[in-house]
Amino acid sequence: MLAIETIITFVVASSLVTLAPGPDNLFVLTQSMLHGRKVGLIVTLGICTGLIFHTTAVAFGLAVLFQSSAIAFTILKIVGAIYLVYLAWKALTAKVSNQEDVAGVKSTVNLRQLYLRGMLMNISNPKVSIFFLAFLPQFVDVNAGSVTYQSLILGSLFTVATFIIFSSIALLAAKLSNWFTGSPTVQLALNRIVGVMFLGFAFKLATSSR
Repeated sequence: MLAIETIITFVVASSLVTLAPGPDNLFVLTQSMLHGRKVGLIVTLGICTGLIFHTTAVAFGLAVLFQSSAIAFTILKIVGAIYLVYLAWKALTAKVSNQEDVAGVKSTVNLRQLYLRGMLMNISNPKVSIFFLAFLPQFVDVNAGSVTYQSLILGSLFTVATFIIFSSIALLAAKLSNWFTGSPTVQLALNRIVGVMFLGFAFKLATSSR
């Protein structure tokens, strides 16, 4: 059984890691600004589903494959980089919406598609698995029971912390939704900035090493 001090330390560390700028929280932020809190929360759920995948991979040793096999790591990071480029292209070519769209009167936002985007963006990033593989064991006590069980608990806590923080980001960003959707110029500028940042994340991932 994990000590309460370990759990508290882990949750604090997880929260700080989650707040660090990255493609996941950026995606939640921009989608919430452009389409409102519901979309932001759906994207958050997708990302957290991806974290469940990574938690399971680490707990049962699957992530070791990415750490030990250069080929497996390279393949997945290229897939992840390509997906980030795809998201960049979507942002750079996105059409502006209006307040009526965001209000849901005639919205064309596909919630299922956005959920899958969030999930795939997280799953296709091997750096997340490697991070979990390096991060979780620091809080595992081999004398406190099953390492697999402890890893699942820690991964679940990380996912919950991520959901709370990303949901907060979505709710706060959604308050700016009317301002963003009321100005096509601001929307275009935001989409261009996000597109460039996703290209940067894609390049960083593609050129990263284990």
